[in-house]
Amino acid sequence: MQKEEMNLEEMALAHSLTLDELENIKEILGREPNYVEIGIFSAMWSEHCSYKSSTKYLKGFPTKAPWVIQGPGENAGVIDIGDGYAAVFKMESHNHPSFIEPYQGAATGVGGIMRDVFTMGARPVASMNLIQFAGIEGDSEIAKKHRYLLRGVVAGIGGYGNCMGVPTIGGQTNFEECYAGNNLVNAFNLGIAKADEIFYGKAEGIGNPVMYVGSKTGRDGLGGAVMSSASFDEDSESKRPTVQVGDPFTEKLLLEACLELFKEDLIIGIQDMGAAGLTSSSFEMAGRSDSGMIMHLDKIPAREEGMTPYDFMLSESQERMLICAKKGSEQKIIDIFEKWELDVAVVGEVTDTGNMELFWHGEKCAEVPVQPVSEQSPVLDRPVAKPAYLSDIENISLDKDISNQEAFDKLLSDMEVVDKSWVYDQYDSMVQTNTVKGPGKNDGSVIRIKETGKALAMSADCNTRQCYVNPELGAAAAVMESGRNVAMTGATPKAITDCLNFGNPQNPEVMWQFAQACEGIKSACKELNTPVIGGNVSLYNETNEVGVFPTPAIAMVGVNDDANKVLPSCLQEDGNSLYLLGDTKGEFGASLYLKKLYGKVAGAHPEVDFAKELNLWNTVIEANNQGLLKAAKDVNVGGLAIALAKMAVVGNKGLEANIKLEADKDLFSETLSRAVVEVTPENKDAFEKLCASKGMKATELGKVGGEKIAINDINTKLEDAKNVYFNRFKEVIEQDL
Repeated sequence: MQKEEMNLEEMALAHSLTLDELENIKEILGREPNYVEIGIFSAMWSEHCSYKSSTKYLKGFPTKAPWVIQGPGENAGVIDIGDGYAAVFKMESHNHPSFIEPYQGAATGVGGIMRDVFTMGARPVASMNLIQFAGIEGDSEIAKKHRYLLRGVVAGIGGYGNCMGVPTIGGQTNFEECYAGNNLVNAFNLGIAKADEIFYGKAEGIGNPVMYVGSKTGRDGLGGAVMSSASFDEDSESKRPTVQVGDPFTEKLLLEACLELFKEDLIIGIQDMGAAGLTSSSFEMAGRSDSGMIMHLDKIPAREEGMTPYDFMLSESQERMLICAKKGSEQKIIDIFEKWELDVAVVGEVTDTGNMELFWHGEKCAEVPVQPVSEQSPVLDRPVAKPAYLSDIENISLDKDISNQEAFDKLLSDMEVVDKSWVYDQYDSMVQTNTVKGPGKNDGSVIRIKETGKALAMSADCNTRQCYVNPELGAAAAVMESGRNVAMTGATPKAITDCLNFGNPQNPEVMWQFAQACEGIKSACKELNTPVIGGNVSLYNETNEVGVFPTPAIAMVGVNDDANKVLPSCLQEDGNSLYLLGDTKGEFGASLYLKKLYGKVAGAHPEVDFAKELNLWNTVIEANNQGLLKAAKDVNVGGLAIALAKMAVVGNKGLEANIKLEADKDLFSETLSRAVVEVTPENKDAFEKLCASKGMKATELGKVGGEKIAINDINTKLEDAKNVYFNRFKEVIEQDL
């Protein structure tokens, strides 16, 4: 049905607005909205832009600390990293677009998150990603589909990031059948800026010009924010036109032009045109400043013929920015962007009316008050209900007669465990020459800050099985895991950004999961002193009423004062001793052991103890500062046996360990707050004294050396383990090429 044939209610429903929201719009305007105004409200009040289902649960996140310069509410968060420098970082989702069109969906996700960072005045220096798919092994249609999706997503991430000259230095790739209808693609970027040269997305100063810069506007991505705020069904492929098309070469020019612009005193504020394009950027800039704005849409550079005001406001064409300039600086700004061969135009000005007034060839085509749209979107109090499935998965029985050798062989070859070099080798991880610890080295990734001699460590993590059996503890454990990975490099965890991926918020059980996960993040970040400085919510990750497991992805960033003291995660020297820090209990709930050998995601979540976690971080960081450690690796998926095996195969060194446990299979228990460290003979006494002074249990496990991995009754040739670990993933992902 064409819009000319629709009545107002049909038009609202077609834009995913409810009839109650339509009535609210009428009250705000004091009249009936026209088609352009309907489009504006639908985009700004979409779940993707307004967070209307999640806002009430996001309140109360710890967001402040002495080192936090900017918390949630801007394009990206900012922390002080010392010596006059700041780290600017953010993580966001591009889930729906990546399922519909994996290459462009993932590529534009990378481009969008980079713009969020360099809009703040920072040069992007490191990227990570967290991607989730259904199982890719076998000949089922789902496995074939997700091999295709994974190949496309990886190509898109690499294609855009490599062209931008920004290293992709880490990430996580996991597989659960719940992602069969909705793969997840979460992109993270971090940039460096002078701490006193951060730029914000605001438009203020009556009469100051509003300028458009970057690529021309087309119809690609039209309605993308609304599409990302709905569940999928059999017709999802028809939504392909709502996926944006990216051009990393143009974005590279835009990056350099913006960084040149920031060196001059020419602008008041700048905003990326992300979800909802010109609508979100203009309303957010004006909304943050209690300003109004006039825009002449016919002055916007167009890529296609016959475009309408609706097209210009709702297009999500990539590589575009909106600038509030200082009056009189227009020509200097034009000169900068024309020098970089980018489109640039003065399209409007800031007013004191509090309204967004849109004109088309001199005639007003829309007028909407800014505040109700940008700052007062509906806040929903959706019903919540504890999921019924939880009562069915509480108890587990590990009653099969499975040898540790058999369990080890199966877990080491699991897609979640094996090396993903097929993925990360497609990413340039060394460009900019600051990567100290890149992908495939286990635990956190690290870049040096060449201006100061310090290093930044970062990690993106979420154990979605743990979040399924207990969303609150699972989300807390994701914060702990991400921080632990950072601490294992020797860096002090400082702050997180999150990406909260959940199913349909209209399902009370999903909203219960979401509420619980938020509480877990709040508790963990408060107790671990790692505030939340930004994030993203992605709901409606559901197809045919099957939603994804709760997936609150966490990206932690930490600071190491000496880039020369970055700890590796793999074995270093024959003859060194291996120690386990922390206690091992028989905790198999949500474990890989239970999934792989029993085909279940069930059981009680491992114990969460923030004090133990923080003590583990501090012990490793201090031991590293004192030069007592050669390597450190956290113990997570697959338990102690798999952690030791990873250290061996990545370090290309064997090991022998004899470990006393209550039960033989506890080698695969996933008790939290544990790590394995490598210590030279001459440092053993000092290390043990340090652990004793901190009340940290340190158990000597064995020694580095030999040509095999020998752990209790597990005995595997090092070469055989390496062959499985380094080659298995490629065999699977390329099986139908």
